[in-house]
Amino acid sequence: MSQTRKPTPISDLLRSTIARSGEPLMVLERATGVSRGSIMRFLRRRQFLRLDMADRLARHFGLVLVRKDR
Repeated sequence: MSQTRKPTPISDLLRSTIARSGEPLMVLERATGVSRGSIMRFLRRRQFLRLDMADRLARHFGLVLVRKDR
């Protein structure tokens, strides 16, 4: 019996990418237009990001959402 992997939520992937990058929040803010406060609250799981903010951060890190055919 083959095991299927549970997909990683987009928000978790974005959080881990931001954290692993080590990029200062000030740099992220300047590059993406997403405030440091919003990024910090997102990383601490105190707030979700608006879709446009998540999109800008994902684009900054080269993340792409791809549909998997079933």
